[in-house]
Amino acid sequence: MDTSEEKTCFCVRVFGLSEDSLQGGIQVTQDEQHRELLLQVSQEERGVSLLLVEDNRTCVLKMTITSETDSCRVGAQSFLLSRGNTSSVLCFRTCSEFQAFQRLLSQWTEPRVEHCVFDQRTEGSSALQYFQQNMLQDYLRTATYQKAILLNEADFKDKIVLDVGCGTGILSFFAVQAGAKRVYAVEASAVAKHAEVLVKSNDLSDKIIVLAGKVEEVTLPEQVDVIISEPIGYMLLNERMLESYLHAKKWLRHKGMMFPTSSDIHLAPFTDEQLYMEHYVRSGFWQQTCFHGVNLSGLHSSAVDEFFKQPIVDTFDWQILMARSTKHTINFLEAKEEDLHRLEIPFVFKLSQTGLIHGLAFWFDVAFVGSRMTVWLSTAPNQPLTHWYQVRCLLQTPLFAKMGQTLSGKVQLIANKRQSYDIHINAVIDQSGFKSGNTLDLKNPFFRYA
Repeated sequence: MDTSEEKTCFCVRVFGLSEDSLQGGIQVTQDEQHRELLLQVSQEERGVSLLLVEDNRTCVLKMTITSETDSCRVGAQSFLLSRGNTSSVLCFRTCSEFQAFQRLLSQWTEPRVEHCVFDQRTEGSSALQYFQQNMLQDYLRTATYQKAILLNEADFKDKIVLDVGCGTGILSFFAVQAGAKRVYAVEASAVAKHAEVLVKSNDLSDKIIVLAGKVEEVTLPEQVDVIISEPIGYMLLNERMLESYLHAKKWLRHKGMMFPTSSDIHLAPFTDEQLYMEHYVRSGFWQQTCFHGVNLSGLHSSAVDEFFKQPIVDTFDWQILMARSTKHTINFLEAKEEDLHRLEIPFVFKLSQTGLIHGLAFWFDVAFVGSRMTVWLSTAPNQPLTHWYQVRCLLQTPLFAKMGQTLSGKVQLIANKRQSYDIHINAVIDQSGFKSGNTLDLKNPFFRYA
């Protein structure tokens, strides 16, 4: 639809919310008590501009929404956005007006022109966010990559190497340390220019060639012997960089090598009453029946649904697991890009304890299979912590089961255009027939770690 035909002014009622650190709980800010205002929406270079004005055209609030702004839908026709410790709820008059507002946000915050496969699954703004200092400072991650490369020095000595999504180029440097003849370091974001600075300052311009662009689009002057990359996100698949890693195989010589070589996604049922209640209590605000004379409880179920769509990124004691994990293996040397568009992981767990099953926990291991040694990088809960943590997905309704009974079902991971996956879980206790499940958005996790 042409945006010029879309409505850009709406009547909304505004609730300003903030945390009261002294009394606790949620408070209404004194200057934004619920009232009807005119919302004017316009497109800016950085995102979408929201302007709230009163009848006398006095500006009450102005802010810009980008893909990084904390915001979400609440119920059928309300929108929540946060600035620092303060949040505002915009309640639209009708569902159709709210849907028109959402269309504007979608059209103006997401690129509409798609030039290649990378563009179809990757938000341009997030490419810069991907390469951050905390990744380099993850000692286990960085040291394991270096160990895998240097302990398999024979696989790199005098070889041509391709580094996919090189970021600042740390893996390219490791390849040179192992004796690589030449490394093509491909980086799609503006970080490429910083990688170039590091290459020059380390006097390695004759060894490392930085190519600014997407691996789907760049042209290499020759085939390569080894592909290296760190294309991993939460639950292995988030960010969808693995597809670019697989796409790069078009430059790999016959019987070439890939570091990492394969990965196992692990999942297991867990019990955690505290986590479940914490997640449920987050929606408690919407249970109020007299919020400045307004009954908010009609939105409570919608708020619960929104919170339960969030996978939880944190770590936990492995003893809360109620069964041995099952795994789904991806061999990067054999897998195709389209294999990652939809994954289905069936499971049958024999429960090792009696109790409530609150959800499924996920983690992953990656293997670097060299000619001399195989090196593993694990994000399991009983291993040293990495910046990937673990991911837990709650069931909407906990399932009671006894030791020795079986929990069966499947997890579907369906790729979307938001650089991530939709997670669909269906589970049943075979002996009792009790069922539960959930649908979650891996793009919008809840970060619970301290």
